[in-house]
Amino acid sequence: MKSSRHWLLFSLIRLGIFAVALAGLLLLQVNVWIAAFGAALIGFCISYIFLRGPRDAVAKSMVRQKASGSKSRPDRDLDNDIENEALDRLERGQQNL
Repeated sequence: MKSSRHWLLFSLIRLGIFAVALAGLLLLQVNVWIAAFGAALIGFCISYIFLRGPRDAVAKSMVRQKASGSKSRPDRDLDNDIENEALDRLERGQQNL
């Protein structure tokens, strides 16, 4: 299965769980804000407990995507470049003292 299908399937299942929980809480006449928060919490708990397979598939696709993107420049990324530049400036400033 393609990685985009994993993302889509997992997202739709979680959205469906949230929608069902929200509808149930609203039918019980719970305040809208509390119902939304409760539905998010219920959705998180249910997806954490019961959706291990789709969650792992999404995580693996993220790792594959990261690995394929880093092959062209494995040691270069924006964070490292910024940190290296800051350290270089700091070292130049200390040498001038």
